[in-house]
Amino acid sequence: MQTPLEIHFEGLDPSEAVSARVHEEAKRLERYHSRMTSCRVVIGVAHRHQHKGFLYSARLHITVPGGKEVVVSRAPDERHAHEDAYVAIRDAFKAAQRQLKSLQEKMRPKRGGAD
Repeated sequence: MQTPLEIHFEGLDPSEAVSARVHEEAKRLERYHSRMTSCRVVIGVAHRHQHKGFLYSARLHITVPGGKEVVVSRAPDERHAHEDAYVAIRDAFKAAQRQLKSLQEKMRPKRGGAD
């Protein structure tokens, strides 16, 4: 990446463990698009559920050469899958991976056959 990974926390204290996981996921993501120019990650607390703990959200904003951007937002749903910050992070990075792969395919020059 051309610029350092940015990690921001909204509504919760910064965590070295969560930051380390984000760094791991970002490194993994670079395998799918090695020319990422920047990646900004925001981990937040959506709201507190009445009977359980916090519900976490993860947002990613990734830029690649050519001015292309990948934006992913993984907010908690009714199933409360994001009661764990690590699950929200995993889901957001998996969605970003899919979008980057799709972007790579669109950017590849098409090979035409001889007529």
